[in-house]
Amino acid sequence: MKQNVIKIVGIFAYIVFILFSFITGFDLGKQIGKNFVTFSIDMLKILPCAFILIGLFEIWVKKETVEKHFGEGSGIRGYMWAVLLASTTVGGLYVAFPVAYSLYNKGAKLSIIFTYIGASAICRVPMTIFEASFMGIKFSAIRLLVSLPLVIISSILLGDYLEKRNYKIMEGK
Repeated sequence: MKQNVIKIVGIFAYIVFILFSFITGFDLGKQIGKNFVTFSIDMLKILPCAFILIGLFEIWVKKETVEKHFGEGSGIRGYMWAVLLASTTVGGLYVAFPVAYSLYNKGAKLSIIFTYIGASAICRVPMTIFEASFMGIKFSAIRLLVSLPLVIISSILLGDYLEKRNYKIMEGK
């Protein structure tokens, strides 16, 4: 109950600050309000479609398929599948985390999920094309060739560390 009150007070204080900024002409507060509206509109464009696709993934993709390609016995192919799936993820980490949770619930290995999340942050196809157009193909290729192995290695280390300690992702409330 106390946390709900704190959240409500925080939201109320934010709204009052934005309104006060527009009334008094405080430019920093006005910019914060405009950024919030822009961000909210962008999320409303992406998230509904993404969550529909995640829901379809939950229904259409069998647990056995995920376990085969992303589970304990998948080996190096699981990491390659994770990178491939991550490169096609639209919406960045806002979409990657729910997909990762869905993969986990269907039996994906923890280290492969970490690889998916890391790769979602660094190797999405649209982002890489945009980067290559500004920085050059050589830069983009070097960045991917350096960062992807580091993501995979760190995911394996973190996944092994957490599995040795019987780590489990908590169920949502």
